[in-house]
Amino acid sequence: MNGPLLLGVRHHGPGSARAVRAALDARAPKILLVEGPPEADDVLPLAADPGMRPPVALLAHVPAEPGRAAFWPLADFSPEWVAVRWALARGVPVRFIDLPAAHTLALGGGDDPDPDRDADPEAEPEPAQPGDEEDATPRAPGAASGAPRLDPVAVLAATAGYDDPERWWEDVVEHRGRSRGDGTGGPDPFTPFAALGEAMAVLRAEHGEDGHERDLVREAHMRLRLREARRAYGDEHVAVVCGAWHVPALARSVKVADDRALLRGLPKARVEVTWVPWTHRRLARQSGYGAGIDSPGWYGHLFTAPDRPVERWMTRIARLLRDEDLLVSSAHVIEAVRLADTLAALRGRPLAGLTETMDAARAVLCEGSEVPLHLVRDRLVVGDVLGEVPDDAPAVPLHRDLARQQKSLRLRPEASDRELDLDLRKDTDVARSRLLHRLRLLGVHWGSPAVSRSAHTGTFRESWRLRWEPELAVRTAEAGVWGTTVLAAATAKARSAAVAAPALADVTTLAERCLLADLPDALPVVMRTLADRAALDADIGHLVQALPALVRTVRYGDVRGADAVAPAQVAVGLAERVGVGLPPACAGLDADGAAQMREHLDTAHHAITLLAQQEGVPGAGELPDRWRRVLRTLADRERVPGLLRGRCVRLLLDDGRLADGEAARLLGLALSPGTPPLEAAAWIEGFLAGGGMLLAHDERLLGLVDRWLISVAPDAFTEVLPLLRRTFAEYEAGVRRTLGELLRRGPAAAGGARGAGSGALPGFGPGADAERADAVLPTLRLLLAAP
Repeated sequence: MNGPLLLGVRHHGPGSARAVRAALDARAPKILLVEGPPEADDVLPLAADPGMRPPVALLAHVPAEPGRAAFWPLADFSPEWVAVRWALARGVPVRFIDLPAAHTLALGGGDDPDPDRDADPEAEPEPAQPGDEEDATPRAPGAASGAPRLDPVAVLAATAGYDDPERWWEDVVEHRGRSRGDGTGGPDPFTPFAALGEAMAVLRAEHGEDGHERDLVREAHMRLRLREARRAYGDEHVAVVCGAWHVPALARSVKVADDRALLRGLPKARVEVTWVPWTHRRLARQSGYGAGIDSPGWYGHLFTAPDRPVERWMTRIARLLRDEDLLVSSAHVIEAVRLADTLAALRGRPLAGLTETMDAARAVLCEGSEVPLHLVRDRLVVGDVLGEVPDDAPAVPLHRDLARQQKSLRLRPEASDRELDLDLRKDTDVARSRLLHRLRLLGVHWGSPAVSRSAHTGTFRESWRLRWEPELAVRTAEAGVWGTTVLAAATAKARSAAVAAPALADVTTLAERCLLADLPDALPVVMRTLADRAALDADIGHLVQALPALVRTVRYGDVRGADAVAPAQVAVGLAERVGVGLPPACAGLDADGAAQMREHLDTAHHAITLLAQQEGVPGAGELPDRWRRVLRTLADRERVPGLLRGRCVRLLLDDGRLADGEAARLLGLALSPGTPPLEAAAWIEGFLAGGGMLLAHDERLLGLVDRWLISVAPDAFTEVLPLLRRTFAEYEAGVRRTLGELLRRGPAAAGGARGAGSGALPGFGPGADAERADAVLPTLRLLLAAP
């Protein structure tokens, strides 16, 4: 090659990476130019740091608006990464020459930093079908896709008679010259790049820009930087690594004035650039990020395997399945390799590719099942590899504080899902919980609350599902506007959120989150806002919706040792206001309003019951009696819908606050002949909702319901039936079966034989047997570890 060495590549292509390394070794340039943001030149030396482990990404963001950001991911098999490491290892100057991120982010506000899809030079295309590959490229979070773009690899694959571009790519690039143990290149490492340059020139001449119009500006900047290097080092000492689509543009002679004219007047933003960890999952197209490869784990294997890639791949699959307690022998591996090779021969492929190896793995190692094969795709074909960056990489102060806490709490970020069970009686686990809650408040959702697989319950237990995503680096940068530490930032954001909260329930939820995150400086502000909002809000629904989160705040404060006096005082006041405002709010409601109020009633009952159980809360001890009087008032008021009256009776009965036979008396009144059938059915729905064992164990109530239903007139029965079906459909199948069996036995069974002299039903006694019930207590104490 005469002039600068133009190495057109496919981003994240192991074939390109091997070819670039061979070409650089052969030419030994004195300066290397790489497609990428020039602002990253200052952090390029970190690529040689022992603490840098790909996959990683360059992150450029606008400090004033961290959400405006873009990534440039690099894997160990990315040709740009291989080229940069080659230059740093030999002391060769290396520079990025793409359009500066300052312009990219100003133009697109976080749009795709590299929208082209480029080719790999290792293909040896026939003259009539020059080889190229279009590689999907990184797109910043939330960026929208642009217009449809030309896909060079699809065009070339179709020309060669392939219906799958990836399969064509494997055949002509990844398997080129690679048998079981030989190398990867031919005698002339520059020939593939020359062929690719010619292929791209033909495609661009035939199709024009075709969706790549923005590349004209980028290529103008690349040519200007290339001219500078040629003047300083000479043509034959300059090497350029860029997407193959750009090679014809860089080789073309264009006036300097024309290039500068394209760049003149571009908007500009102040940006900062650093390195962040990346994942194989984010390199995969299926992740939605569009990095251009379906199988980063497979490509990484092809790049790193020194020989016999198929055998080594099958061995990795076997190891994974064995770790999952699946039986896989050496004979399975041998047979799978033979089958993969046979499939490749039948399909006319030079070497078994991913399709053949996965087909063979399904048939032999997975015995035809897709379930273990899905595990192979997830763990190996894509993979959960998470890169690492050195501790001294530039970062916002908040990110540094987060990294420090992750290290001190032994919470290592991982790309795979991880279950974390915390015991809040341990100081370390409490600190972990606080960190995760603070990050959630800041919008950095590294962890999400989960249900423990070990079935631990109670306020001393907490379970999380952790998974670190590269985008969390952007979320951390965004949160940095609130403070330089996680605690300070969470406190500042909580204060601001309290003032901006649109509803009372939002403020109480924020108070709960502040207590879980242990933000003592934010909680007073939140509580003052809550007290002011509660005093002005007369809507009973809003007050009820705000109560549960506030009660949980009081409850968790006791568990975590936090000061919950202020939340407790507000909670008691809120509960009293609910009790006063509920009776007038329940009068005169229609069916929909009654259904909604029933939900409020259940919510308030549960919250007030929990609040009354908290020790040391002033005024909480008087709440149960006041609340029971409210329920009894509602149960006796005729203007209150039957659904609510029945529900109030059920809540009083469950709490043991009705005298013996009182529930049956109230049910009898509600089902008396003077009560309209729909009103009676609504009463039953409210009374029986939530559990049918009450009827199974109280024959009097079952008999009353049975006799009432028999007495309903035929014309009213069709109106009542949907309400009853909805009520009984909520019961478990066993409960419905028991009720049906009792009713099948006839009037004596369901009509209240208890105490009538006819004896009890089979399996039922005339009353509770306290002596037999107490016999289970020793076993329960052992199970609950009670004293």
